[in-house]
Amino acid sequence: MVARRPCASAVVAAAGSGTRMGAAVPKQYLDLGGVPIVVRSIAALAASGAVGEVVASVPPCDEGQFERDIVNRYSLSSLFERGCTVVAGGPSRQASVAHALEAVSGEYEIVMVHDAARPLVTAREVWAVVEAAMEWGAATCAIQPTDTVKSVRAAGAHAVSFVAETLDRRCLRMIQTPQAFRLSVLRDAHEGSGDLAATDDCALVERLGLPVAVVPGSRRNVKITNPLDLAVAEALLASEPAPGAGRLAESGPLPLRVGQGFDLHRLAVGRPLVLGGVQIPFDSGLVGHSDADVLTHAVIDALLGAAGLGDIGQHYPDTDPAYAGISSMALLAHTVDMLRAAGYRVSSLDTVVIAECPKIAPFVARIRESLANAMKVSLGCVNIKGKTTEGLGPTGTGEAIAALAVAMVVDMRDGGAAR
Repeated sequence: MVARRPCASAVVAAAGSGTRMGAAVPKQYLDLGGVPIVVRSIAALAASGAVGEVVASVPPCDEGQFERDIVNRYSLSSLFERGCTVVAGGPSRQASVAHALEAVSGEYEIVMVHDAARPLVTAREVWAVVEAAMEWGAATCAIQPTDTVKSVRAAGAHAVSFVAETLDRRCLRMIQTPQAFRLSVLRDAHEGSGDLAATDDCALVERLGLPVAVVPGSRRNVKITNPLDLAVAEALLASEPAPGAGRLAESGPLPLRVGQGFDLHRLAVGRPLVLGGVQIPFDSGLVGHSDADVLTHAVIDALLGAAGLGDIGQHYPDTDPAYAGISSMALLAHTVDMLRAAGYRVSSLDTVVIAECPKIAPFVARIRESLANAMKVSLGCVNIKGKTTEGLGPTGTGEAIAALAVAMVVDMRDGGAAR
């Protein structure tokens, strides 16, 4: 199941104040097994393999802190093809989801809505609602109540109520998240909600007269609302760690691996100069079997090294005519696909281009964007620096350009490399 390609965006509702928890901070920031609850919720979505991007709605004015302390600290953007975006929530859960929907890319047909306070959701539940939404347009997880359920009538001034009716619990469900929708359906539901106040997004879809499929949820998928819920979640986590999330506290924020790369190519007059997939105006270019993009070659070696997958010469030998003149960006994209197939996701990249000239500062923004797109990471995961050797060596005399790269990847395999 987890080998399937991402097919959904996810809105994570994390803008609540959590007053019922009685804590000094909103409940989604509380630790669960040494890791913030919201981090576990987002990591669980990533572990499912169904989600290609996350948009988190957070309390207004918390966006910067959430980016720093949650997204960046735990490398959450690296877990998704299109990263993790943070937006300010609204005065209600419904408004917060609507704000987040505006930031959804539209890359995927399906959008999920998931409570930040449900950190123990499993891949089975994620895929169940996604597949049901593909068929029916809207779907939710739910569980059947085990207790007898009665409706009651008010007792006037008395402190007690009286039973009005015993309900058939076979026809009742306790609704959970994730809920999934065709993106067009959920946007129409929110745009047409008017003054209707709904406690979940399915209610807005119901108002349109559209069907909502119900798929089996899990009692393990607990919503953390009060201290007892947190204690239950701690016990569940200790007894049955959620795939992909239980490792977070054991080996640091995420199981990370580091690789380094280096390359150097001679300059020759009349050749195009390509760095990081961007053609640089210059009277000389680099010599090589491919397009001789020295920066991208260093990046490829760093990524392969981080994943323990050999080096660039092993996978793309300069004796193979298939790679003659090929764009190094095509090789980089293929390398990233190799890493994903092996269970790794790119987390961050830091590089140095060593050249006396040309100066690369005017092109840094375009190079960062080019590399980020090829690696399917957000722009903030890529850094480019330019250095000279002050006239020393082949780079200092203008005979060559060199590049260094350090890459960090996340091990998404069950168990992780750090275990």
